[in-house]
Amino acid sequence: MLIEFQEKPYWVMGVVNITPDSFSDGGQFFSSHSAVAHAMSLIEQGADILDLGGESTRPGAEPVSVDQELARVLPVLTALRKHTDIPISIDTSQPLVMQACLAAGASMINDVRALQVLGAAEALVPYDQVPVCLMHMQGDPKTMQAKPCYESVVDEVIAFFQQRIDQLLIERTRILLDPGFGFGKTLEQNIALFKAIPRLASLGYPLLIGVSRKTMIGQLTAQPQPQLRQAGSVAAAVEAVRLGAKVVRVHDVRATIDALTVTNALSALN
Repeated sequence: MLIEFQEKPYWVMGVVNITPDSFSDGGQFFSSHSAVAHAMSLIEQGADILDLGGESTRPGAEPVSVDQELARVLPVLTALRKHTDIPISIDTSQPLVMQACLAAGASMINDVRALQVLGAAEALVPYDQVPVCLMHMQGDPKTMQAKPCYESVVDEVIAFFQQRIDQLLIERTRILLDPGFGFGKTLEQNIALFKAIPRLASLGYPLLIGVSRKTMIGQLTAQPQPQLRQAGSVAAAVEAVRLGAKVVRVHDVRATIDALTVTNALSALN
């Protein structure tokens, strides 16, 4: 399904982690059956897009093989395509996973490594209308939170995006950008990036913002358990949209949609 992001003022992307070690749900939806059931529940709650991921990218996470990633994601994608035509994004950095999932009916690629893995950009060549989200990450998931360091986090993230866009032979209308909250950033750096959403949006590409249940929300609310960060996560999603985000990637779909609906009705959000 072709995604036209300009058709709606904002899109709510529901997270489906098909991993045993996700920070947010602890492998609750690791089996294909439970992942499909969870995905269908998110659709019922009103999700505009689903984001399927078969490799945890939480801080400290170990990489998985391409075969493992495909074994986790493809059965869920294939099963969902029998029941729904909702846009489905695949959260992956691996070219073979991208190709297999796009051939099986995926609608978008969400890459935390911004197509920097060898062959990733080339994997998208046959799929010239598929959107791709480029995320900024300092380091890699295993070590990224050790000692994040920037002279100016906003300027450096913008410079990274501009460099990647210039290097990639991809139609610019297909590109989304994700500042990568929590991917090699301290709380102060995350806050600086969040406040810079209007500046990031002014680059001219749809912004995807993912802060749902993350450590930064826990730090701000003093909630150590990810499952107790719903209220803070919803507040952040509403504020992200107000500041100019086009897509918010969330775990709590219904709560986020309700909050955005009320905000829209009461404050002329559009």
